[in-house]
Amino acid sequence: MTNLTSLLVANRGEIAVRVFRTARALGLATVAVHSDPDADALHVREADAAVRLPGAAPADTYLRGDLVIKAALAAGADAVHPGYGFLSENAGFAREVIAAGLTWIGPPPEAIEAMASKTRAKALMRAAGVPLLDPVDPARATAADLPLLLKAAAGGGGRGMRVVRDLDDLKTELDAAAAEARSAFGDGEVFAEPYVERGRHVEVQILADSHGTVWALGTRDCSLQRRHQKVIEEAPAPGLPETLRATLHEAAVAAARAVSYQGAGTVEFLVAADGRPYFLEMNTRLQVEHPVTEAVFGLDLVALQLRIAEGTALPLTPPAPAGHAVEARLYAEDPARDWRPQTGVLHTLAVPGEVRVDTGFAEGDTVGVHYDPMLAKVVAHAPTRAEAVRALAHALAGARIHGLTTNRELLVCSLRHPDFTGARLDTGFYERHLDSLTEAAPDAARATTLAAVAAALADAAPAPDAPLATRLGGWRNLRSQPQIRRYVEAGTEYEVRYRPARSGPPELVDHPGVRVLAADPERVTLEVEGVRRMFHVKRKSNTGGGGAAETYVDSPPAFGGGTPALGAHTLTPVPRFADPQDRTEPGSLLAPMPGTVVRVAEGLAPGAAVTAGQPLLWLEAMKMEHRIVSPASGTLAALHAALGHQVEFGALLAVVQEETPA
Repeated sequence: MTNLTSLLVANRGEIAVRVFRTARALGLATVAVHSDPDADALHVREADAAVRLPGAAPADTYLRGDLVIKAALAAGADAVHPGYGFLSENAGFAREVIAAGLTWIGPPPEAIEAMASKTRAKALMRAAGVPLLDPVDPARATAADLPLLLKAAAGGGGRGMRVVRDLDDLKTELDAAAAEARSAFGDGEVFAEPYVERGRHVEVQILADSHGTVWALGTRDCSLQRRHQKVIEEAPAPGLPETLRATLHEAAVAAARAVSYQGAGTVEFLVAADGRPYFLEMNTRLQVEHPVTEAVFGLDLVALQLRIAEGTALPLTPPAPAGHAVEARLYAEDPARDWRPQTGVLHTLAVPGEVRVDTGFAEGDTVGVHYDPMLAKVVAHAPTRAEAVRALAHALAGARIHGLTTNRELLVCSLRHPDFTGARLDTGFYERHLDSLTEAAPDAARATTLAAVAAALADAAPAPDAPLATRLGGWRNLRSQPQIRRYVEAGTEYEVRYRPARSGPPELVDHPGVRVLAADPERVTLEVEGVRRMFHVKRKSNTGGGGAAETYVDSPPAFGGGTPALGAHTLTPVPRFADPQDRTEPGSLLAPMPGTVVRVAEGLAPGAAVTAGQPLLWLEAMKMEHRIVSPASGTLAALHAALGHQVEFGALLAVVQEETPA
C-alpha cells in the first residue's frame, strides 16, 4: 500500500480544477503547473502550490514531461495525475514518472503502449474476441469498399481523420490525413476501415484495480459530435437492447484484461444501424465525459483512481446505476461560422438550476488562443432521460454568459430537437441539422427589440442610491420630444424611443403592448402583452481598451411559439448624435448638434428668472435655426454660450436651476 500526501496535476483548465477538488476532499496537498499565458488561470489559483513551465505553446510547456517531473520533485509532490490530453496517454512519460520515484495515477505504461496505436490495439482486440471492423488496404480499395474512414493510428480528437466517398479522392485524403497526424502526434501512420453511415458512438467506462477486479460502469452515448469531437454525452446510452448492452460490457472487460489494465479507462465502440458493435479504440485515461457516469453510479472516479494507485482493492461488484445523466460541452466558438473559436474576457458565467458545472474559468478570466476553447461542462442528472434532458436545456437557456460568443444556443436547440429527444442518435446529427439549428428563431427580432428596450431603460436609469436631484433628472429641454437610443446586434440596428417622467418609470414610444413597470441600471421589468417579464442588464467592455462597452441583456426565453429565441443578447450601443445629457447635471442645456450661436435671448444673464419652454438661445446648423429652450421654470445658474460662438455637439450652453416646489 502507498500513502499519498501531495498530488501534481500535469494538465490545466477544467480537468486540473476537477482533480484538485477531489484531492482536497481526500486531504491531499495540490500542485499545479502552468505556462506563461496560464500564470493567473483558475487551476493555478486553486492549487496549494504552482510551478511555472516557461513558454506559451503546449510543445514547450504541458508536453514537456521532463519539466513536469522536475516541477513535481521541486514542489514535494509524491504523485502525478495526467488528466486528459497532453501527456495522459504517453507511455514514455508514465515510465519517467515512475522512474523518478513518483506514483503514476493511471494504467501501467505497458497498457498505455499496447493501446497507443489503433492498429496494434485492433490486433490485440481481435485476439481477445472483441468485435472489429475489417481493415481495408487503401492500395487495393475498390468502389465496393466505399465510403472509407481514414484514421491516424496514434491519433485522437478527430485529428488525422477523413471520410472518403470517391476513389479519386483517396490518395489526396490519405496524404492530408498523414500530414495532419504527423503534425499532431509525431506519427504519420494512417489506416482505413469501412465508414459506418449513421452509426452510434457508444462507450463503456471501465475501472480496474491491481487485484484482478474489473468493473464495467455502464454505457455512454457520445454520438453528437462536430469534427469528430464530442458535444453532448449521456449515460446510459438510450435505446440499447439488453443483449447488446451485455455484449458491450463483456467486450470492454475483455479489452481491459487483455492488457492487464489498472485504473480508469474507456472502451469505445461504433454501433451500426443494424445493432452490430465494432471496437474503435481504448482511451487509457479519464474521459472528458466521465461526470455522467459518476452521476448515474454515485461515484467519484478521480477518488477511485487515487485509491487504486495507493493499492486499494475494489469491491467485487460496482454499485447499481440510478437515473440518467446528460452532459453538454460549452465552448467559446461560433457554430454558424465553421465552429470558429472565440477569445476574450469571460465577464459572466452563471448557470442556474440543480446542475453540475465543471469549469476552468472564473468571471473576469481571459480565454486565450493557445488552448482548447471549452469553457465548461454542464451536467444534469434526473430519474429519467426526458427529465435530465429537459433540466439541462432549461439550465443552459437560462445561463448568463457574457463576453464571448459560445455554442450555448446550439446546445439548447440540439437538446430540444425531436431526433435527440426521441433518442434517434448517430454521428451524422450535425451534418444533417446544423443549418436549421443555427438559423434565427422566428421571433428573434421581437426578442431583440425587447432586449434593446431593457438596455435603453437601464442605461438611462439612475442608480438607486443616487442623489434625489439625479434620480429626478430625466428632464431635458424639449421634454415632450422622446429620447432615442440605438443598439446593434448581429448587424441589425434596433431603435428605442421613450419619454422620461418626473416620477416613476419612463413611457415607451412606438412599442405597443409593452409597458415599463420598473427600471434600474441592472434590472428592468416590462409588461409584454399582459405578461410580466424580468430583464437583467450588464455593461462591460470586451475590446481591451477604449471601445464602447457592450450591453448584455438576459431574460427568460418566453417570446413566441415553437422554439422561442433564447433570452440572451449582446447589444452594441450606437453613439447618439443628439441628447448626450445623461452624464450632466440636471438642467444642463447641451448643444444638440455642431453649430453657431446666432441669437441670445434679450437680457439673458446668470441669475435671471426663466420659465419652462422659454427660448434662450438659437443655433444655426445646416442652414437652419434651432431653438434651445429652458427645460423648466427656475433660475439661469450659468451661461456658457455667446453670440457668434462655434459650438461642438454636446457642448454645455447653459444651466437652469429648477424651482423647488412649495
